[in-house]
Amino acid sequence: MQNLELKHLNQASISQTELTIDALSRIAPSCITEVKDSKTGSIKHAVDFHVLRQLLGDSAVEDAAEAYQFNWVGKQEARREAAKSITKTLRPVPEDSVDWDNTQNIYIEGDNLEALKLLQKSYLGKVKMIYIDPPYNTGNDFVYHDDFKQSQSKYDEAAGNVDEEGNRLVSRNKGGNGSDLEDAFKKNTDSNGRFHSDWCSMIYSRLMIARSLLTEDGVIFISIDDNEVENLRKICDEVFGEANFIATLVWERAYSPKNDAKYISNSHDYILMFAKQIDLFTIGRLERTAEANARYKNPDNDPRGDWKPSDMSVKTYNKACDYAITTPSGKVVEPPAGRCWSLSANAFAERLRDNRIWFGPDGNSVPSIKRFLSELQFDGMAPTSILFYKEVGHSQEGAKEVTALFGDKGVFDGPKPVRLMERLITLANLHNDSIVLDFFSGSATTAHALMKANAESGKSCKFILVQLPEEISDTKKDQGYKNICEIGKERIRRAGAKIKAELEKNEVEDTNKEKGLFDGNENKIENENGNKNESGNEETSAALAKATSLDTGFRVFRIDSGNMKDVEQSPSDVDQMKLDFFLDNVKDDRTELDLLFGCMLNWGVQLSLPMSMETVDGCNIYTVNEGDLVACLTKDLPVTENIVRAIAEKSPLRVLFRDGSFASDAAKINIFEQFKQLMDWSDDEIIKNVRVL
Repeated sequence: MQNLELKHLNQASISQTELTIDALSRIAPSCITEVKDSKTGSIKHAVDFHVLRQLLGDSAVEDAAEAYQFNWVGKQEARREAAKSITKTLRPVPEDSVDWDNTQNIYIEGDNLEALKLLQKSYLGKVKMIYIDPPYNTGNDFVYHDDFKQSQSKYDEAAGNVDEEGNRLVSRNKGGNGSDLEDAFKKNTDSNGRFHSDWCSMIYSRLMIARSLLTEDGVIFISIDDNEVENLRKICDEVFGEANFIATLVWERAYSPKNDAKYISNSHDYILMFAKQIDLFTIGRLERTAEANARYKNPDNDPRGDWKPSDMSVKTYNKACDYAITTPSGKVVEPPAGRCWSLSANAFAERLRDNRIWFGPDGNSVPSIKRFLSELQFDGMAPTSILFYKEVGHSQEGAKEVTALFGDKGVFDGPKPVRLMERLITLANLHNDSIVLDFFSGSATTAHALMKANAESGKSCKFILVQLPEEISDTKKDQGYKNICEIGKERIRRAGAKIKAELEKNEVEDTNKEKGLFDGNENKIENENGNKNESGNEETSAALAKATSLDTGFRVFRIDSGNMKDVEQSPSDVDQMKLDFFLDNVKDDRTELDLLFGCMLNWGVQLSLPMSMETVDGCNIYTVNEGDLVACLTKDLPVTENIVRAIAEKSPLRVLFRDGSFASDAAKINIFEQFKQLMDWSDDEIIKNVRVL
């Protein structure tokens, strides 16, 4: 193994540029070429624009004086911002999590633009539904103020937009008390010349990355009001494609008018709905209501069941469908003026023979077509574009839900109602294990609604929430919460416990009722001799197990600077040939879990995968998803033959070590020679499958 060069992990997130080049390579490989990177000297893929223009022919446009497009100040910089990679990471916080070992849900604290970039490798094309409720650009709300002219770190430092941990600070709070809150946050008032531009840039860069996370049959919902709905629609047309627009849903958020309104009492918000690929998306239909079914009756006792009459005339004229019909009573009827029948004479005669034409109870009415409930083309009911508060709740209902969970405390302003989110989850038509992403998660209504939907449907869908730790008002702080993240996490805890308790109760009751065994509040079963029937206990245990399996936990992660530190050392101090083997460039405050999850991000491994840990020769060995990744990251302890053997027994796909675990170059080579023998790996496979930090 003289030529063995074990590669260190690239700690930078994948860039939008890399994703775009990868997509082009699949649809137009001839325009992809190789060039030498001017910075690293390595060979990389690049786009040959000359070839690409040839492929596009007359459809190629360059610097056109006039073209249909939506522009604003800062758009190009926003696009470049979305394409930039970052060197930050996600640090696990098990102590703040719920059911860390078993849950598949994720909660991320930090800037959502950074979070989206960090998630790209692991969740590219994996998210079925995205819902976001971004700050509305009212002139009073604070918005995510990304800088597009200088480095983010320099801008944040100058503007006071970062906390002591480097997190960008943004708040919707007005901070009118003259506190530091006002100075730390950026307010997008209408006195700002870039009133719309700032907001458009903020949402544009995030949506560009978010699209890459969607599955091909995925869908995104975005809440917005009148101030930016037009601009948002144009941005979404560009990012997702105009052809993938599904609907602008109108949510009736208020149930009573505001008499102090200057002009019109605004009672609605909008929710834009776009598919990733509309041809692949199938909308979820609503359950039929008793009111809808009541429209179907069976006055003639048709053996096919209930039906309702449908008008047989249409506006579009067709001479073949313009004829007279004689009713059973002998009355002759013709199509209404300016219309014709929807059926030809032959088609009408066929339906008449099959008893699918109705002339009224006296046989003297204009004919109509019988539409049977049992023969409806689709299951359920087609959703409508108007979301009435009676069906999905209103803003006050959302506030009451949070207040009830927190013991009559109003800890969060303006949460969406759970019923509204449940409706969107239904429309998204989630699969059994779908992932739902909300990167403006606020009070965590999305998580609450998804857990409730899972409890009702039996599905095991997972959520990923992202929220900036925005400070809250002083009155809210008095209730024990410092920022929105604390409120969101606590809501998930409380809502999850409540949903699970209700599910346990309902499952036990339903089981007993099915068996005819329910007796008051007791769950007891007795046979004819008065003896306790053990099968009853088994049924009850099964019901409780179903409730227990409901995932109401979440793993918490915080965005932080990368795990590796800058090692400043004079070249004369270290043998350059052995630099990688002797320098421990891991930051002192980083744990083994920090390193493990950082590498999972870099390798594109999902953060929710199950993992286990065992200790061999004093070193912790972590196994992710039964061998997808096996890691030994203990500091200052050598990697022994026993450790190598224990790792090899797990048949890993990838293996990760810490550089500091190897005493020398020779020790490292010896270890990897053992791997070659135990795993039957070639030199190339060793280099590919084994990494060091």
